[in-house]
Amino acid sequence: MLSFIAQRLIQSVLVMLTVALIAFAMFRYVGDPIASMVGQDTTPEQRAQLREQLGLDDPFVVQYAHFIADAVRGDFGISYRHRRPVSELLEERMPATLELSFVSAVMALVLGIPMGIYTALKRHGVLSKAFMAISLAGISLPTFLIGILLILFFGVQLRWLPSFGRGDVVSLGWWTTGFLTKSGWLALIMPAITLALFQMTLIMRLVRAEMLEVLRADFIKFARARGLPERLINFRHALKNTMVPVITITGLQLGSIIAFAIITETVFQWPGMGLLFIQAISMVDIPVMAAYLVLIAFMFVVINLIVDLLYFAVDPRLRVQSK
Repeated sequence: MLSFIAQRLIQSVLVMLTVALIAFAMFRYVGDPIASMVGQDTTPEQRAQLREQLGLDDPFVVQYAHFIADAVRGDFGISYRHRRPVSELLEERMPATLELSFVSAVMALVLGIPMGIYTALKRHGVLSKAFMAISLAGISLPTFLIGILLILFFGVQLRWLPSFGRGDVVSLGWWTTGFLTKSGWLALIMPAITLALFQMTLIMRLVRAEMLEVLRADFIKFARARGLPERLINFRHALKNTMVPVITITGLQLGSIIAFAIITETVFQWPGMGLLFIQAISMVDIPVMAAYLVLIAFMFVVINLIVDLLYFAVDPRLRVQSK
């Protein structure tokens, strides 16, 4: 077990170094940040002095080494646009993104897994066909189109829900939450549905496919031949074996919710890290863009590590192989 964790930690560190290198190298050529920071009246001498202060004249290896050393300490530099530390900007925007991602993940799991089980057990039922039609729409329609349709129907025509913003929030230290206000919950409904719909349909289809495959296995036929109750066969034997591969895919999909929040936050003007990243692209704010990608990669690595440990705990074959 310890060797398994050590191998995964070493792989995680290598992945983070690679992502940091790619992000740093890619954003180094997206434009000149000095042009967006100064006015037209700035002299060439002032521009050169600003480039020297920001370390933009240093060799690439030196800049990358400084970036890694500062990132380990949680220091991602100063935003070119806001003239504030990037860590402070991410700290302000992180609660909004994490709350939206958390609610979307809960919705995707709570609805997706039962729907997948039901459509596998009741394949020819009317409700199963309705679930499959919903899943087809959820996978086919783009996320931004779903958000726009929700805004048009519930925000513009019916005026039931706010179409943008986060609503009123309550400060709990450095954390700001909308879970304690009515307007916060109302503002969260449409973005959460938009972000969760694709993941929910994907989880539902995955659980359905795995459940159908397990139900055709020999040990399920043997259990039926022994006369075991159908409920016991479905929810103890079949479902337990279904969840082994589902855990891996579901964990990665839940991690992608945070990354895909960019589109949802842009459509609903949700004040999270994704919207900050989009604004940073338009202003060539390299420290914010690099810090965002590194942070998202770190979340993926942590989720992937947790999924590997859960997979190790659920699947006894891995424990036997490690021994």
